[in-house]
Amino acid sequence: MCLAIPGHIIEMVDEELRLALVDVAGVRRKINVGLLDADGTPAQVGDWVLIHVGFALSKIDEAEAEATLSLLQGMGDDFEQELEELKASVIE
Repeated sequence: MCLAIPGHIIEMVDEELRLALVDVAGVRRKINVGLLDADGTPAQVGDWVLIHVGFALSKIDEAEAEATLSLLQGMGDDFEQELEELKASVIE
């Protein structure tokens, strides 16, 4: 199953490549936030974003992020599998 999962940007690690470190339910991974630049409001530390296959697809507010995470956690094994896949992913 492929899900878009909310993540919280905690650090911009490479401005030129548009890579950010995000926290997703305790899992920290680098993702690309470059797709968000197109609308003129680049991602920054503190933003919540929806992530799919290593890319931030859109910004969301904290309330939406928390509600979505709560729903995803209710999915049980599917959500846990998605987190395991996220742990195994690497963007350099």
